[in-house]
Amino acid sequence: MQKQKWLITGVSTGLGRAFAQAALAAGHTVVGTVRSEEDLRAFEGLQPGGYAHGRILDVTDDDAASSVVAEVEQSVGPLDVVVANAGYGLEGTFEETPLAEVRRQFEVNVFGTVATLQAALPHMRRRGRGHLMAVTSMGGLMAVPGMSAYCGSKFALEGILEALGKEVAQFGIHVTAIEPGSFRTDWAGRSMTRAARTIDDYDELFNPIREARQKASGNQLGNPVKAGEAVVHIASVDRPPAHLVLGSDALRLVTAARAAVDEDIRVWEALSRTTDFAEGAQL
Repeated sequence: MQKQKWLITGVSTGLGRAFAQAALAAGHTVVGTVRSEEDLRAFEGLQPGGYAHGRILDVTDDDAASSVVAEVEQSVGPLDVVVANAGYGLEGTFEETPLAEVRRQFEVNVFGTVATLQAALPHMRRRGRGHLMAVTSMGGLMAVPGMSAYCGSKFALEGILEALGKEVAQFGIHVTAIEPGSFRTDWAGRSMTRAARTIDDYDELFNPIREARQKASGNQLGNPVKAGEAVVHIASVDRPPAHLVLGSDALRLVTAARAAVDEDIRVWEALSRTTDFAEGAQL
């Protein structure tokens, strides 16, 4: 396998750390972004020989994202793979989630990812090669009660990445949306932001969902090590996927959700066709 240079955001814990460890184990050089000096030292300690390079970055700082990528390109070398992983979960019913928290969710999950990928893209375009990835979620292809803001941010990323992939294929650049299911990280534990409960009408629906998620935290089905190995694998193939669903739970839930959309389209197809002009341009 050809040795690559990777940039991965959010490597202090969770899947970001697993992706970085898998890439390092495969002999690649990894630049990982973190939020503190302590996390930076811990990350660089994974590979004392110099293959793990830490950088401090708040992905919501657009200028900092551009500066970090430019500096890495100069000091570490041309980036082959960029994984926009930094993000967090926001749990709460739609009506109970404050708008400020919804905005923050999009600021990190969507605009932080966009800033990272936009910073890397010009360098890859000039070289005529590269692989841009971003971690969305199974929640970017299906939605569950109590996660409207989170799923909304991930649905937004799915659309951005799909369009981006079609734009940059002509330059030899691949784009992959990574869609994990439930993995054994602290995403559903200390990393989850939870909106306060204020409306009793949602108790019957939402309380069991919140309790089940908290109870399952630490015992999820997905193995982060294997997720890391899967992501490293697709970075080595000639035709990587535009979508990489990770986990059998994600496969089951995404398949069911997409089947439901297909069924709505089928059932209401005749009505959909009634809205056309008799003559008009087809896209």
